[in-house]
Amino acid sequence: MGARVGFGDADLDRAQALMYQAFEEANPAKRIVLAHDALTISPNCADAYVLLAEEEADTVSRALELYQEGVAAGERALGAKFFEENAGYFWGILETRPYMRARRGLADALWRVGRKEEALAHYRELLRLNPNDNQGNRYLLADLLLQMDQIEGVAQLLDQYPDEWSAVWLYTRALVKFRQQGASKQADKALRDALEENPHAPAYLTGRKRIPNRLPEYIGWGDEREAIAYAADHLHYWRRTPGAVEVATRARSDETGHEKALSMHAII
Repeated sequence: MGARVGFGDADLDRAQALMYQAFEEANPAKRIVLAHDALTISPNCADAYVLLAEEEADTVSRALELYQEGVAAGERALGAKFFEENAGYFWGILETRPYMRARRGLADALWRVGRKEEALAHYRELLRLNPNDNQGNRYLLADLLLQMDQIEGVAQLLDQYPDEWSAVWLYTRALVKFRQQGASKQADKALRDALEENPHAPAYLTGRKRIPNRLPEYIGWGDEREAIAYAADHLHYWRRTPGAVEVATRARSDETGHEKALSMHAII
C-alpha cells in the first residue's frame, strides 16, 4: 500500500512525535503549547494546525484559516508525487492521516460558514483519496447533499457503497427512492430493507416516540440508539418530502419487534 516509516524529514518527524505526545496530554494548555512547539520545529506539521483549530481558535473563521494552513502543510509534507502514486490508499498509510484530519476539518468549517460547494468538493476528494472512508466522510457528504437538495448526488453516493447497512444509508436510500419515484416497488423495497436492519427508526420519524434531548454517546448497528441518532439528524429531510412521513407511519411493529411496512403503492 505504499506505507513508509516517517516523512523522510527529520524535523517533521520530531514535530509529529510532539503531536502524538500532545494527543495523550490531558491538560489543554499543555496541548496547545506542544502544538506551537511542533510548528516551531517544522511548519509542515499538519496535526499541529488541526489541534490549534480545534482547541485554540476562538472563531470558526480562525479555525478555518488554521485548517487551510494544515492542508497546505500536509501537501508540502507528502509532495505532489505521493498524491499521484497513493490516491485511493490514504489513511491506510500512516503519514497521510494528519493531512486527512486537516482536510476533514476544513470541509467541516467551510460547511459551518455556509461555503457548501467548497465543502462538497473537499468531502468528495477525501473519499477519492480514501474510498474505504475510515473517517466516515460519506455520512457528512450525504447529509450535505440532502441539505442542498441534490438528490441525484445523494443517489450516486449511496451507490458507491452498496454493502453499507447502517440506518443512515438504508433509510436515506428509502427516502431518496421515494423522492425520485414516489410510491413504487423500488421505494417500497428500500424501506423494507431499512426496516429489516433497524426496526426502531419509524417510531422517531413519525413522532410516536420523542427524540431525547440528550443523544446517545454510542450506537450499535440495528439498535434503538442508532435509530435515535438517525432521526435526530435526518427527520427534517423526511418532513420536507411530501408523503414520506406518512410512509413511515404505515410501518407497524409486530410482537417480536420486527417492523412491517405496507406497500408504498397504498400511500397514494
